[in-house]
Amino acid sequence: MKLFYDFHIHSCLSPCGDEDSTPNNIVNMALIKGLNVIAVSDHNTGKNCPAVMAVGKKNGLVVLPAMELTTSEDIHILCLFETYEDLQKLEGHIQKTRLKIKNKPEVFGRQLIMNERDEVIGEEEHLLIVSSGISVEEVAALVKGFGGIPIPAHIDKQANGIIGILGAFDYHLGFEMIECSVDSGVTLPQITDSDAHYLWDIAEAEHFIEAETCSARGVFEALKKMCKNGE
Repeated sequence: MKLFYDFHIHSCLSPCGDEDSTPNNIVNMALIKGLNVIAVSDHNTGKNCPAVMAVGKKNGLVVLPAMELTTSEDIHILCLFETYEDLQKLEGHIQKTRLKIKNKPEVFGRQLIMNERDEVIGEEEHLLIVSSGISVEEVAALVKGFGGIPIPAHIDKQANGIIGILGAFDYHLGFEMIECSVDSGVTLPQITDSDAHYLWDIAEAEHFIEAETCSARGVFEALKKMCKNGE
């Protein structure tokens, strides 16, 4: 079946994300846009994933747990998972390596952790848009080791894109899929996402994947199959 997606959406936990991007608002906007599956991918954390996943489940929207990891070289890597438990393993590793710089909400924005009722239950103290302490040479193997799919994000952008930072795409780094909105010339399966920091930026029902079932398992297996077929 065709499942329309947007795998790169920031919540109010990302300092650059709008505070209106709450779990319920994200899910409702995705449904208004006609999407079947989304992923919440905040910078270097997945702490708002449980709330968005819970709201999605109540409303018939599949939500994959994810994060946008920042490598030591300032390259953004979209990390998709089937289960939140697997994402937690990656986040636990990052907690040991990530730079600890106290956030300045008046400069970078608040980093709000919410429950499924859109109530603030915490605030991330340290700035999330910093290096995870993980290099681009090790990130693919690391994410795969925790059960995830590592995808270089927005490679068509100069800022934080793998080509813009490194000057070229290195196939030996172990990536099997890319995120891009144009034909990049990289011969790997491609997904196209919004990288939404505001609710209105969430993608329309334009890009889709073919999956056996409309479920986290079905979506994740479809993505893994795309990676395998692209080898």
